[in-house]
Amino acid sequence: MADRRLQVFHTVARHLSFTKAAEALHMTQPAVTFQVRQLEEYFNTRLFDRTHNRISLTDAGHRVYGYADRIFELYGEMENAVRELTGEISGLVIIGASTTIAEYMLPALLGDFKAKYPDVNVRLKVSNTDGIVQMVENNIIDLGVVEAPVSNKNLAVEVCRMDQLVLIVPTDHALAKESSVEISKLVDYPYICREEGSGTREVIAEYMQSHGMKGTLNINMELGSPEAVKGAVEAGMGISVVSLATVSKELKLGTLVALKLEPPLERPFSFVHQKQKFRLRAMDELLEFAQNYCKTHSEAKV
Repeated sequence: MADRRLQVFHTVARHLSFTKAAEALHMTQPAVTFQVRQLEEYFNTRLFDRTHNRISLTDAGHRVYGYADRIFELYGEMENAVRELTGEISGLVIIGASTTIAEYMLPALLGDFKAKYPDVNVRLKVSNTDGIVQMVENNIIDLGVVEAPVSNKNLAVEVCRMDQLVLIVPTDHALAKESSVEISKLVDYPYICREEGSGTREVIAEYMQSHGMKGTLNINMELGSPEAVKGAVEAGMGISVVSLATVSKELKLGTLVALKLEPPLERPFSFVHQKQKFRLRAMDELLEFAQNYCKTHSEAKV
């Protein structure tokens, strides 16, 4: 219902990028530029300063952005008020998840949610933990699900469930016959790790530091997804520490061996969202559904 020009302007102002706004709105960049120019013509003033491939809000732009925030919040409140009377739960919810969660936890959860609430459209963005937290901070997504601690005190963080991390090795590896492995042994073998910013990588680094581990991992390769890491370990290129949830198929097929770490290593899967941001009823229903799902679907342990 909101003025399309104002929606486009608000998105550009939030991202401070015409390109990113076009991606978020599923529009072409020329179409985004056209809508912003239409609004600037309406107000007969520039809303953005454009210099050296960067944009920033003018004084007028800051004022329009503030009012736009309030307008869209009122629209949301109006929709909720009417839907509470009609009992309808619908709308668009944008969530973001780090790679491990998006690939191994969310498909079943979102499938069950969609079956219960067919009129709610869910859009999923996938990034590493740092990227998801930034999207929540910038109001690009409504809800994030991450696999590492969140330090931003301005965001609400709720633990979904604990996730066990395990050492994975090829079936013919020297450690494959062990039932568990001391953390100190990790430095003795080539190691396959995730990219910088990965929640898994951050948790492992903190785990090693907190247990006073001397020496550093012998990093043989950095890869950008759990699937790539598993493939490299299967090929005998090194060992790695991953979420147990990511290797259930490989353990059943017998292509990898998962070993418990000593001391044990667990990390929280957590929901993260804005504390003060007004939420549509569909968002509240998704958060409550996800919380209940986490309680009733516990992961197996080694």
